[in-house]
Parts: sequence; C-alpha cells; structure tokens
Amino acid sequence: MKIAIITETFLPSTDGVVTRLVHSIRYFLGQGHDVRVIAPDLGVTEFEGAEVVGVRPRTLPFYRSKKFALPTRKVRNMLQDYNPDVVHVVNPALLGASGVRYAKKLGYPLVASYHTHVPIYLDYYNLSMFKGLLWWYFRKLHNQADLNLCTSKAVKEELDQKDFHNVHVWKRGVDTELFHPDKYDKAMRDKLSGGQPEKKLLLFVGRLAAEKEIEKIKAVLDSSDEFVLAVVGDGPHRQELESYFSGTNTVFTGFMHGEELAKAFASSDVFVFPSTTETLGLVIMEAMASGLPLVAAKSGPTCEQIEDNRTGLLYDKDVPDDFKETILKFKDETLRKRLSSAAHKEISHMGWDSQSKQALQLYQQVAVINSEAVEQSKEKTAGVSTGNE
Repeated sequence: MKIAIITETFLPSTDGVVTRLVHSIRYFLGQGHDVRVIAPDLGVTEFEGAEVVGVRPRTLPFYRSKKFALPTRKVRNMLQDYNPDVVHVVNPALLGASGVRYAKKLGYPLVASYHTHVPIYLDYYNLSMFKGLLWWYFRKLHNQADLNLCTSKAVKEELDQKDFHNVHVWKRGVDTELFHPDKYDKAMRDKLSGGQPEKKLLLFVGRLAAEKEIEKIKAVLDSSDEFVLAVVGDGPHRQELESYFSGTNTVFTGFMHGEELAKAFASSDVFVFPSTTETLGLVIMEAMASGLPLVAAKSGPTCEQIEDNRTGLLYDKDVPDDFKETILKFKDETLRKRLSSAAHKEISHMGWDSQSKQALQLYQQVAVINSEAVEQSKEKTAGVSTGNE
C-alpha cells in the first residue's frame, strides 16, 4: 500500500503530533508498506526509508517561533507523482488545505485527523470573535475526507456536535521503553531543581504558549518553599514566562528529546499540566509511563487518561486557587508515592503498535470503499452509454 501523509508539522519538530506520526510511519514501513511525507521543508528529506518531500516554509507574523508551509499547487504534482492508495492529511489548515483539495480532485481516498483545538486557542489571544469562522473553516476541510480521526472521546463528541462527519477516535500510544522510572538520573535532578534536589520537583513539558496557562504554577512557588519547578520546552511565550517567574525557584531548559527527556521525566516528582485546551496531551502518558503522578485540569480528554486520586489529581478550573491547593497536597510524600506507582502501572502495558495498526486498518477500509465506489460509478456510466446507443 502506498500511503501519502501531508502534515503541517514534521521532523525536526518534536511535538505530540510528530511523535505519533513517526511511530506510525515506522510501523507502516515495518509492515511492508510504502510511505511518502509531504511537509514544510525543515531540512529532513528521509525518515527510516520514507521519503520526505519538503515545501518551502515561511514564518508567519502571528507565530514567529515556528515555520509553516502555505497552500500550494505543488501538492497536486507531488500527489500525482506518487499516486498513493490513500492520503492522510494531518491537522489540515494551511499546507493541509492543499492536501485535502487535491486529494479530492484527483480522486484519492482521504483520511484527515484533528489534533489541535485552534479555535479554542483564540480565547487566549483576544481573538474570540473569529472562533465561529475557524470552526467553519476546519469543518469544511474535514468534511471533505472519507474518514476523520481525533485523539479522544471528548473531542469526538465535540466534533460531532460541530457537525464534523464520520469521526473516529484514534487510540492512544506511548513509548513505554523510553519513558520509564528506571531512567532516573541524579545529575538531571540536580540540573532541573537548580541545585536543590531535596525539594519537591514539579515538571512541565510542552510548547510554551499562552493557552498552556503555565503562569498558574507560580502561585505554588509563592505559597511554599518546598517546591521547585522545571519548564522543559520552548515557544512564543517563553520570554514572557521567564520574566513572570523571575525570582522564583524555576529552571527553563529549552527543548529536550529522547533519552534526555526520559531522564527529565523520571527524575522529577510531580508532572503539572494546567492547560484546559488539550485534545489529548501525549506528555500526560509519557509522565505516567515515567512513574510521575499528575495534576491536570478536570476536562474530557484528561479524565480519559487520569483517574482522580488514583493516578493523579484533577483540579477544577472554575474554583479559584484549586490548582495551587491541589499541587500543595503533594507535600504528603505518601500520597505522591501511591499515585506514582498507580500511574506507572496504568500505562506500562501501552505502546505505539496498537494505534498504528488501527490507522493502517482504517486506511485499508477507506481505500477499499473508494475503489468499490469508483467501480460502481464506472458501471453506471457504462450502463448509461449502452442505453443511449
């Protein structure tokens, strides 16, 4: 099977979308399928045997920390050159819009996946007036697909309510070999804690953007000197955050990847996830696999992953100071150890193969249905022609 994946983001970026994609591609290749990726050109031309075809990226004025590829007719030529059995457009918005358009025009079976709550993010940038327009735009793109994927039941319910068609939940996955409590590293703990390893080390990992609500964590540091914070990641909001946390026991590390990131997780005490806008939150599963208890907002996607008072603690975003008070409960080391053990046990069976196998099966189903529809169309056309003769 020839699989074309068109994505707004790919290597060397390392967000949750890219992580899911690389594990899926690795599985597809291992099953004997051919994969070609169309993505912004960031210097990567190949991934483990899959060709990566780059489209010239640009820096957009409203998000200068990352480059995006704009819609282009070149995608048509790229698809025709490859002639795939199925096209998967990931998070269609800019480059992906061209993927949707030309996959439909050329008659290829089309799968689209929804990973990022962009319309919800507008609330954090004083652009709420455009939410309706964005929902309309994304719905228009996704409803051209033969099948849509999303990453949680809660998001599926929301997309169903927004009249997105034929939405399926794409299973979760996490690398339980890379992320494991055994990756604890004393030198890493010293680094993340700013030389105070005896204190409770809170960890945040992710893109540093306004919608992540990282500022909430400062109230904990102001309330108790038992805690220190490590912020792993980068993004457009980093400078503001460094200024906001100035004078507190906070270490900003920038990006970490692979073994270094696994050590960061395993060497910390509590993973904090204040965001209320996530569609899944892969870092939640990476933290759990590393044996970290979590504090996260009580929302649909997080409730699907965290069981309150068993694998983590959920806070109510509508209750003032509830986030701070929830984290302060981890002064109790017995509570932390109990939740830590349960978190690791909950996720230790998981890997990436199940979600990759599911995606491949759905590709095959869409390809078969599309092929049958084409044959039926040909038969109808032939019947009409015969009747007219």
